Order: sequence, then C-alpha cells, then structure tokens
Amino acid sequence: MKYVLWPLLIFFATVQLHAQVVTPCTTIGQTPETAFPVCGEKKFTQVAVPVCGGRLIPTLNCPAYHADVNPFWYKFTCYSTGTLGFTITPHDLSEDYDWQLFDVTGRPLSEVYTNNALFVGSGWSGEGGVTGASDAGTQREVCGGYGNPLFSSMPTIYQGRDYLLMISHFDSTQAGYDLEFVRGTASITDPVMPQIERVTYDCTTPALLVKFNKRLQCSSLAANGSDFALTGSPGAVITGARGATCGNGFDFDSVVITLSGPLPAGNYSLNMKHGTDGNSVQDPCGNNAGGPANGVPPTPFAVAQQLPSLPDHVMPLSCRPNRIKIVLNQPVRCSSIAANGSDFTLSGSTPVSIRSAAGNCNAGLTDTIELILSNTILTAGAYQLTLRNGSDGNTLLSECWQASPTGSSLRFNTADTVNADFTYTMSLDCEYDTLRLSHPGNNGVNSWQWYSDGEAFSTEQNPVKTYSVFGQHTIKLTVSNGTCSDSATTGILLDNELNAAFSASADILCPQDAVSFTNQSSGKNIVGYRWIFGNGIMTTGANPLPQTYPQLKDERDYPVSLIAQSAMNCFDTATHFIKVVPSCYIDVPTAFSPNGDGINDYLYPLNGYKAINLKFAVYNRLGQLIFETNDWRHKWDGTLGGRPQGIGTYVWMLSYTHKETGEKVFKKGITVLVR
Repeated sequence: MKYVLWPLLIFFATVQLHAQVVTPCTTIGQTPETAFPVCGEKKFTQVAVPVCGGRLIPTLNCPAYHADVNPFWYKFTCYSTGTLGFTITPHDLSEDYDWQLFDVTGRPLSEVYTNNALFVGSGWSGEGGVTGASDAGTQREVCGGYGNPLFSSMPTIYQGRDYLLMISHFDSTQAGYDLEFVRGTASITDPVMPQIERVTYDCTTPALLVKFNKRLQCSSLAANGSDFALTGSPGAVITGARGATCGNGFDFDSVVITLSGPLPAGNYSLNMKHGTDGNSVQDPCGNNAGGPANGVPPTPFAVAQQLPSLPDHVMPLSCRPNRIKIVLNQPVRCSSIAANGSDFTLSGSTPVSIRSAAGNCNAGLTDTIELILSNTILTAGAYQLTLRNGSDGNTLLSECWQASPTGSSLRFNTADTVNADFTYTMSLDCEYDTLRLSHPGNNGVNSWQWYSDGEAFSTEQNPVKTYSVFGQHTIKLTVSNGTCSDSATTGILLDNELNAAFSASADILCPQDAVSFTNQSSGKNIVGYRWIFGNGIMTTGANPLPQTYPQLKDERDYPVSLIAQSAMNCFDTATHFIKVVPSCYIDVPTAFSPNGDGINDYLYPLNGYKAINLKFAVYNRLGQLIFETNDWRHKWDGTLGGRPQGIGTYVWMLSYTHKETGEKVFKKGITVLVR
C-alpha cells in the first residue's frame, strides 16, 4: 500500500492503513516462518502471487507504516560482509512491487511486524516497474508514495548474520516477477558444498535418519529415495525419502529414508547419486550433494545387534484367576499379538486354555500382555506359558521387528481358595466365660484375624477369648494364604447371665404404710431367691409379702436386698433403700428463728413426702413476694437477696396435690420471724 506524503493527506493515509482488512497467508513462502531459501548465484522466478496479507510492517523513518500486501519472503545468510544488490523485475512492468530487508539474527521471526530495530533497507515507491537496491539508489529507505525512486541504495550486510527479504505486490494481479542478486559486494552463497554429515539407523520404522551439513531444497529430493544408494544390505532396499521439514517449508537438513525391511546387525554405507528426477539433492544455488561422482566417499554407519523381546515374569495372580498378565523385558509391537492368544500355550495342574490376548498399547507398543483364560483356576497348582507362532504367522515382534524365539517360557503357581469356617468350645462360669476358638489352617492359610463384636483381638490360629459380660456375642474370622482370603461370622450366646433386680411400690413410707416388692430378676436356670428386708424379716421365694416398718421419732433408711441363685451355684445381689418417716402430715410452722443455732432456722412445708405439684410462697406485710419454691425441701432462711429480713409477721401460701389420693390442697397462714 502506498501513501502520499503531502502533509494534508498523511492523516487520511494512516486511517486507511488501520482500516485495511488482513487476510491470513497460507501458501508456503508467504510468511516469515516459511520463507524461500535463496543464494546469490541464481535467478528466482515467482510466476504467481496469491492474494493475502495486509499486516503492518514497521519502517525506520517513514511517516507511516507499510503492509505486507500479497507478500513473498526470502531467507539467506551472509557469508562475506559487503553491500547487497538485487533487482525485482515484474513480468508486467506496469505492476508495483515493494520490498523491505530485515536482520533476524537470533530473533523470533514474528518480530518483523513489531520491531523496527530489525530494519536494514526498504523500497516502498508507488511507481511500477523494475525495483530493488543498486548503486543508482541514493537512500537506504524509500518511503511509500508516487514519484519516489524505484531503487534504494545497497544496504551493507554482515558475515554470519541471517536476513529476511520481503517482496510485497501492491497490485492483485498474477503476472509474477524475477528476483536476482546483482552488483553487490557481499556474498550470500554458501561456499560449503552439501554432503551427508551422519546416518543413524531407526529400527522401529525401519528407516535411515540422514543429517546433512547444510539446508537443501525440498524440490530436489526424489520421493522414491533414488537419490541414495545403500550398500551392505542383505535384502532390504530403499523405498522412499522425505525431508523432515518439507511439509511446511522449502528446505531441509534431515531426511528420513524408509526401508523395505529391518537391517540385520552389521556395517553399512550410504552413497549420494542422481535420482530418477535427474539430480542429486541440491542446495539453494543448485549444487548437488557430494557423492562418488565428485569424490565424496560413502558415509558409513553401523547397525547394532537387536535383541528379541522375552517374557520376563507373570504379575502376582489374584485369587481364583481367570486372566494372566505377562511382563516383557522390552516392548513388543501390538500388531504382532494374536488376538486369540495363539502366541502362547498353557499347561499345568488343571486343564485350562487361553481364550484371548491383548496388550496395554501406547503408540503401537506394549510391555505387558494380558491373557484371558477359558475358565477360572480354583486350586493350587504349577503352570507353564510357552511362546509359539500364533495364528497370525509369527511370535511376538519387538519394537525393532525381532521375533521372540519359540519355546520361551514362564512358570507360575496358583493358590488354593481358603475357608474361614472355625469351631469353638465354651466354658461358662459365674464371673467369666471362656471361648476356645480353632481354625484348621488348611490350603496354606498363614494369616488369621479374629474379631469379637467388631473389635480385633487376636492373630493366632487357635486363640482363647474371655468374657465378663454375658449374653449374645459375635465372633468373626478372616483368613488368608497370601493370595486368597475368606471370612466367617458366628453368633454365640453366653446364656449363664444372672441379674438380680426388683422394684418397690414406694421409696418413702409414712406411718402405717406397707410396701410391696416385685421381682424383676433375669437369667437362665435361676433356682432360688433370698429376700432380706432390713426390718428383721428374711424370706425365700420369687414374690414376697408386703412389708411394714416401725414408726420412729426420726427418719430412717432400711436396706432391702434380693439374692438370686443359679443352677451353677452363682449368686447376684440387688439392693434398694426404703425411707421410713415419722410423719407425713404437711403443715407450715407458725414461727422460726434464722439465727444459725441449728434449731428452727428455716421456714418450709414440713413432711411434704407425698406432695406433688407443690408451690410454696412467702410475702411480707406489704404484699411483696420474697420467697417462692416448688420443692418442699427448699427452705427460706429469712433473707432476701442475701440481706436478713426484719422481725415480724409474714404471710405464706401452700398448694399441692396428694400423691396417692389425688386430692388438691390449698393452705395459707402467718409465720412470725424472730431472732
């Protein structure tokens, strides 16, 4: 794109530039990364210029950016410092071509769009015709615009540095152009003649990996590999060749030569020659790679002895195996594994065959093979896997195509299934019961784990378990022989539990009250009971008569005991206390003296043993509530908030329900506080 540099038009030109549509370039050669390699001894002709581009190119001193409109890029290295001269001759001389030269040594190629420090020279004249850099030019940078010179001065380039030349075609026609490097003093022609640097054998393809001493033209490489001759091969021939980077560029320095088959161990050499395309591989100047014709000897290389893959071991088997996993000492090709498992035979203690085989494949290789068996192996035994030619016509093939020898074998053993069933004997006693547990240890069992009620307690084969708590218990055993395991669970009832228990019809007895007792003892084979009532009476039998207790001046607690006896002559005792009180008449004293002498120090409802839903409240002479409780044992000490109340008369109110009759009672009265 060209810009008129008159001051009034600069602004509009810049706006037009930024509004330009950018079309990505996809043809190789039209991006910096896919540039044509060139040299100074050859004319380069471009017969068509595909339409694309439009990305901005930073200039050095021009007042506006320029763009890579319909570009082609060329790359070269300077081999001798000097000036660079070249011409761009349009096939249609009315067409406008522009150019810019960049020094990209050690820089990412994408910086040509952002970094004007890469600038070396340019010619953006808006005129049509032959353009370039020559001694007729007077300035290193020619900006865009009509009337500007078609030739720039020849820029100086420096030995050992890398350059990119962009040629931009302002018109969208397809006539093309010629590029020639003329009249400059610098050399961009590599003086080194191309030849093979080294050859490496790749057994996996199989192929030869060839590295050259410089980059060569992809167009000069014969795809059938006829540029190369292999000597020393006892049968394998070259079937093709491809440049390692020719898929997205014009040149390469490495070639992959495919072979018809693997090479045996030995010494070989690779020669260069003219292929069926009429030439050997060539550098950008058309120089053929060195071979016998120009005195370059063949390049020798060696193929090391490749070893076959062998079965190494069988991975540990599970209990009741129905598959076997083989580990190999090196990977094999998955394509060489017969899917029906016929690469192997299996013999051993019980009849079993192989149903299928598969590898754990990654990139076509695997170092493990899983064999699926025709049935499950349930017993201990010794077995042998043996390699043979499968139904696919081969044994296993290594990554380097070496066949595993038939007859190679692996031995392995299987384990018996196990049974955790156990037996026990039981010894019952009054305080402790003892279980003696036993497992036979058949089928190689070497591990025992015993549990009682969910808690582990022994790893012995025949442990003893003691219980002080009788009743129902659960015993579990888990056994293993290192491969197979099993568990068994049994419920065990220790039925010698003896528990003496009884309840009383009342815990507190008023004068003339009687209390009856209900036997609640539990246990198997109880043969006798003995009651001790604490009132001087003892009886036997399960259900005693009601008992009375003497009326005394003060409260008294009488112990009542029940002793239960089992057929094993075991005993258990339960004891309760009965409180006998001198009176159950509920009333409130008419006076009290809270002076701490231990006599009549509190005000409360007396003998409220049979009162429920009780409420007791005390008020002063002003009618203020100063004490309240629902527990008759909670007593007023004559204070309010910790402060002693004055001597005088206080009103109390009492309400309750009689526990036995259900009668509701309400009382009120006056009490005198004295000190």
